[in-house]
Amino acid sequence: MAISKELLEILVCPVCKATVELKADQSGLKCVQCHRVYPVRDDIPVMLVDEARIEE
Repeated sequence: MAISKELLEILVCPVCKATVELKADQSGLKCVQCHRVYPVRDDIPVMLVDEARIEE
């Protein structure tokens, strides 16, 4: 079961409040503004700043 479209529409980055998008490999949610990637574990997004990594 993948992350639902409805959930993706309401999730935002906890740091800058920008939209997040599912990465192509579905391994995480990437913020469109600050480029933090929040991991997805067992189809559950982990929206904790301490768990995020920054990607370009």
